[in-house]
Amino acid sequence: MTITQPIKRVLLMNAASMIIFNYIGIFVNLYIWEQGKRIMDVTWFNLVLFVVWSLAFALGARLLSVFTTRFLIRTVAISGCLTFLLLSFLHLDSRMLWIAIIAVPVGLMWGFYASTQNITLCIFGKGKDFEGYFSVATIIGQVVSIVNPVAFAFVIKWIGYSGSFLLMFVFVIGLLIVSFTIPPITLAKEPEPLFNQKMKFSHVFSYPGLRWMVPSCLSAGVFLQFQGLFAIIFTFSVSGDKLVIALLNVLYALSSIGSMILYRKLQQVRSGVWLAVGMTAICGGFLFALLQYPLFLVVSNILTTIGLFYFGTVWNTGQFRVMSKHTAMEQTRILLWREWFLNIPRIVVLILAMFVEDFHTFPFYALMGFAILCALAVPLFSARNVDAPEKMTESA
Repeated sequence: MTITQPIKRVLLMNAASMIIFNYIGIFVNLYIWEQGKRIMDVTWFNLVLFVVWSLAFALGARLLSVFTTRFLIRTVAISGCLTFLLLSFLHLDSRMLWIAIIAVPVGLMWGFYASTQNITLCIFGKGKDFEGYFSVATIIGQVVSIVNPVAFAFVIKWIGYSGSFLLMFVFVIGLLIVSFTIPPITLAKEPEPLFNQKMKFSHVFSYPGLRWMVPSCLSAGVFLQFQGLFAIIFTFSVSGDKLVIALLNVLYALSSIGSMILYRKLQQVRSGVWLAVGMTAICGGFLFALLQYPLFLVVSNILTTIGLFYFGTVWNTGQFRVMSKHTAMEQTRILLWREWFLNIPRIVVLILAMFVEDFHTFPFYALMGFAILCALAVPLFSARNVDAPEKMTESA
């Protein structure tokens, strides 16, 4: 498995960013949860985050018409500084307003980061690069998922949340330094602007194979957000002890590593089979959550973690291979639409989740049923989507 030098630099950026995003995903959500133990608080934080993320992704792509990816990553670092400053010093009477203000710079971080990563990967990635990138990125993610939660659980026990917020500035500065090493990609030299008549849906998704990406992304957005939100809340419901929460996240990471080892040993198995296995594990995990006991909530998260590994590796690799057949500007337009098609259903799920008060109500069951149907639909849509290059060749 060979990885080009530009992709190695993107992986370095990925590692630096993952430390920050992993901390936010666990401990900032936990910080919000602990103050009221309300599903609505965590849901509201993630809802504002994804709205801003969607806008920031588009803004990031637009900024690349003037600046380079290095500028965007520096903006990510600045947004990170602002996030931890607000967490340390901002105090408001209105809790919902306070949560929303915290979520805005986090959404900017995710949006600009996703824009930089995806556009860089599309432009530099060719063929096997995608499989290599997502495989190594998964390893990096799992190492961070093992070390980060335990380390910061001890840090928070010793010096509290405020101390950990200040410590995160070290990692934000590290990301700022890394920004000087990544490939300086820009769209400034492209002969046409990003947003013109060619940005229309009918022009971007110009052949049937590529259009199957749309329902695939819409379905994926639903079950990804259901899993992302409730996996956090399930974990918080099992224990309030930060070290226990950290160790549970280590367990989830180890289950993903085990899945990766199996995936590599059985390379002869078709990608469509792995995707089906992943979706089955995710659906099984959702159903285990209905049993409501702490042990079954842990089993639920293990199964969905395993499923997400297979989904993320196979599904992302297939879609990026499709997009790599296009020009840089075409890829950027596809990525913009793709991000919106992923985040719009995420936002809808979060709005619906605002009505979930606990795990024993009809809104929770209905939302889970919808997520399961969407998860089962993904392999069907994906099978048609990955045929896009062949379809495009035939039409040519």
